[in-house]
Amino acid sequence: MIKKFLETGKIVGTHGVRGMVRVQPWCDDGEFLTQFKYLYTDCEGKNKLKIKSAKPHGNVVLMAIDGVDSIESAEKLRGSVIYIDRKDVKLPEGRYFISDILGCSVYDADTNEILGTLSDVTETGANDVWHIKNNGKEYLVPAIADVIVEVKPEENSVIIKPLKGIFDDED
Repeated sequence: MIKKFLETGKIVGTHGVRGMVRVQPWCDDGEFLTQFKYLYTDCEGKNKLKIKSAKPHGNVVLMAIDGVDSIESAEKLRGSVIYIDRKDVKLPEGRYFISDILGCSVYDADTNEILGTLSDVTETGANDVWHIKNNGKEYLVPAIADVIVEVKPEENSVIIKPLKGIFDDED
């Protein structure tokens, strides 16, 4: 399902005494979060945060937020999940958010048979691994060019060429 507001990290603590927060990014890298002027603390975009500055710092992103100018006010944001507005992101052609493909039906490119539903994605470093569920079973499929034929989140479908041995009914 394509959502307007996407989870992209979590405020995990404060930094200094002037209200900066530490954000754990849930995206490819922390640099991605530095491009936004506004972030949100709810999935409907009602609680808007105006970002004054953001910079990667190790495995977190340090952010200064308009109106948050003390450690006490920053502490109130600890634990908040942060969201981005999809309209603020320009993805290259052929790229998509993981949340857009979760729940998609997965089809075999050769037979058009439904193989299951994409239920999870594990990021391994070398390549992502897609979890496909079907009739109570889970199959792990490498998200590599030899396997992934077409991803169509707007149609709620993914087409793959499964490797031999992944699905039970193959030789």
